[in-house]
Amino acid sequence: MNQAQRRHSGVWAGQRPWLPALFGSVLILALLPGCNGDAITPVAGHGHSQSATVPPQPTGERRIVYWYDPMHPQYHSDKPGLAPDCGMELVPRYADEVESAASGGTVEISPWKQQVTGIRSAPVSRRTLEHHIRTVGVVRPDETRVQKINTKISGYVEKLYVSSTGEAVERGQAVLSIYSPELLSTQAEYLLALRGDEALHHSPFPEAVNSSKALLDATRRRLLLWDIPADEVKRLEESGKPQKALTLRSPIKGYVTAKDVFEGSYVTAGSDLYTVTDLSRVWVLLDVYEHEMPFVRVGMPVTLRLVAYPGEPISGAVTYVYPYLDEKTRTNKVRVELDNPKLRLKPDMYATAEMSASLGDRLALPTDAVIDSGTEQVVFVAAGDGRFEPRTVRLGERGDGYVEVLDGVREGEQVVVSANFMVDSESRLKAAMDAAGGTHQH
Repeated sequence: MNQAQRRHSGVWAGQRPWLPALFGSVLILALLPGCNGDAITPVAGHGHSQSATVPPQPTGERRIVYWYDPMHPQYHSDKPGLAPDCGMELVPRYADEVESAASGGTVEISPWKQQVTGIRSAPVSRRTLEHHIRTVGVVRPDETRVQKINTKISGYVEKLYVSSTGEAVERGQAVLSIYSPELLSTQAEYLLALRGDEALHHSPFPEAVNSSKALLDATRRRLLLWDIPADEVKRLEESGKPQKALTLRSPIKGYVTAKDVFEGSYVTAGSDLYTVTDLSRVWVLLDVYEHEMPFVRVGMPVTLRLVAYPGEPISGAVTYVYPYLDEKTRTNKVRVELDNPKLRLKPDMYATAEMSASLGDRLALPTDAVIDSGTEQVVFVAAGDGRFEPRTVRLGERGDGYVEVLDGVREGEQVVVSANFMVDSESRLKAAMDAAGGTHQH
């Protein structure tokens, strides 16, 4: 053997005696099942078993149930070492981890991963909840301050003293005059009855006196029932001349919001001629969805904001809750009454409203902690040592970013409020792996 051959042989035999063993191990691992994704079968005589008795642990320490291959969690051993299939170092499985795993879906996330993914938790605690209602509404005239001006006699419109909508009118102001043949004849009849009563006032026949007085009273009553003012009747008595036209006057102070009459037109008894609205006080009608109606009550404070006056909130209170729903919008009308001395609030103005109802002291958790699947609500409870346990909860009322919890968690427990969907994904993945026997692939 020459020097080169001896040097080459020395490298294999002397300087690197472990290389043949390494190549042999690689060959064995390649031939073993499990490293290519197949199910792992423990090697007989290797000292590993699927179930084994673990020596008692010192008191106060976490009890180890078994060691397992992290790449193939179904492989168990009763002592530490290397997995015979892939050479992975076995890791311990503690009793508390086994118990939590039995609950299903419990995951363990390292502190580093928690920090990277932004997992945060918050306590379940008792607090005073408030339910906030935000809705919209429209300014409407106060229905108790709307008056119709109509006539109880038929006739022709001779003169309009208020000729357009939007005009302001005072109480008692003349709005139009009507010529009525029927009214003219009744006035003439009243004057005849008045003269007859005066002529028979000293008659020796009581029946004649009573008849003339009854006729006079009946005619006078007819004029008054036609809304002829008493002073107009007195003027008729004093002048002795029938008035050709009847003047109609406004019963309230306000604004003409509707006009359905023109000069020269013929109007019949009962026709609505004007609508006069007093806008010194208005209503705001709010639409509240039916699921929020249990929180609404008369007297509840309301903060209104109008598009026309941004940055100028208006304070009010609920004065009436209507006893029916709108069939199409599924909302309930709620009324707020406001003084409007400067007429800044005009009918049909758009408004937004906010109301708050106190729900009292409730056990609650942040709404961000809840994962709602539609059929159930789940939160993740931080169980310590990086473990997170899913809990199905039963929820109640909501308010201020919190939701009342009726069942599922206890006061003081920490629930995940940030990145909980990532925790949920980890939990579902683990549950699926456990159901499939924990098989992984390299």
